[in-house]
Amino acid sequence: MYQDTNKIKSPPPIVFIILFGLIAFGGYKFIPGLFKGKISEKSGSIATHMSLGNQILLTSQTTAKKQAGVTAFAKGDYKEAVQKFQASLQQNRNDPETVIYLNNARVSDRTSLKIAVSVPSGSNPNIAQEILRGVAQAQDEINARGGINGAGLQVEIVNDNNRPEVAKEVAAALANDPKILAVIGHNDSTASLAAAPIYQEKKLVMVTPTSSTNNLSGFGSYIFRTVLNSGSTTAPLAEYIVKQAGKANIAFCYDSQAAGSASFKDEFIASLSASAGRLVPIVCDLSAPTFNPNNAIADAVSKGAEVLMLAPYIERLDRAIDLARANQGKLPLYGSSTLYTFQTLKDGQKDIDGLVLPVSWHPETNPGSTFPKNANQRWGGVVNWRTAMSFDATQAVIAGLKQSNTREGLQQALKSPSFSAPGASEEVRFLPTGDRAGKPILVQVKQGGSTGYNFVPLR
Repeated sequence: MYQDTNKIKSPPPIVFIILFGLIAFGGYKFIPGLFKGKISEKSGSIATHMSLGNQILLTSQTTAKKQAGVTAFAKGDYKEAVQKFQASLQQNRNDPETVIYLNNARVSDRTSLKIAVSVPSGSNPNIAQEILRGVAQAQDEINARGGINGAGLQVEIVNDNNRPEVAKEVAAALANDPKILAVIGHNDSTASLAAAPIYQEKKLVMVTPTSSTNNLSGFGSYIFRTVLNSGSTTAPLAEYIVKQAGKANIAFCYDSQAAGSASFKDEFIASLSASAGRLVPIVCDLSAPTFNPNNAIADAVSKGAEVLMLAPYIERLDRAIDLARANQGKLPLYGSSTLYTFQTLKDGQKDIDGLVLPVSWHPETNPGSTFPKNANQRWGGVVNWRTAMSFDATQAVIAGLKQSNTREGLQQALKSPSFSAPGASEEVRFLPTGDRAGKPILVQVKQGGSTGYNFVPLR
């Protein structure tokens, strides 16, 4: 139908005012970060990977009370958040994410210092919780004592899924947040290597509790770790196998796509040579699409191997367990500290009986230490080396922040030759390379514990 446009009048100004108001309200309602600064520099999808208490990252540890707590935290109702998080912990005492959020909520209304911890909460929630328990315990203890020079400690939890490309994004977001003074993490060596250049460039301290690759040694003046590096752990292991177990011919299975696994292999071969052992040449790459555990075992046995060494990637741990099953006790098993997990014991059972690993810590390392007892009371069970090394990493950062609460001041404190911090079993001290000073202990899988098997120190 024809319409005479000359007769159509422009709407009065009030219509535009109302329209603008509706659009603005919609934006406020559905994109609150734009108006409240919730997303700020961590805009986009990376914001879903980061939380001070406003969202649950460990979805396997969800309760209705915890959900109510994060809802209250996101609204800025910290008093309500504290109550809900406390109620959730009554139901689930060993959830470290809730402990961290509870501590964050408690100090949200006063002066606080903020650090971050990066874990694979999406891809490997069990490992993430092991790390978070150490961080939460250290945060809990310092805040209960009044904080760091009177300031409460807040911890932002970040999920990197052990993926290097996500770790880079996370590192950039954390480095660009001036409130973040240090990062505990990352878990996997490949993720740590991806993130480290960003932290170094932006002058943000990174202390990894679990990345052992030698490639991080001397990486940069802002890069530290509390776990022992690969070179420190392979020498005593190789010496034990050759000199005490009397086995000279060793077959090696590793993951070529994982930096920590590849580094462990390189260092072990060097240590093996120094101990007069011999590497049996087999093809056994746990990352290969054609990987076949039965073929690998047959190959090792046919070439005269007396020992099978396993160095898996944490996200392909099942392949190492498949190898142990295929082995059927034919060859004594040894491995990297990556295998020190509940999953190894639960899924491996009799097939991993006798497995020997080098680790940075064990609850029986230092009988005089209060950490294992406190951890047991807090979490309702025995913790492992990842929890202890994460506790140590957080303790180191706390000790450094007591000297200076700036990024540069913290780095200078940690770099000082006189620096030390109280650790899970011994003091935390760093070498000029940023590595942890210390020696590993060997543990062996034996019958006992909740799964039927347990890791015990090798006497």
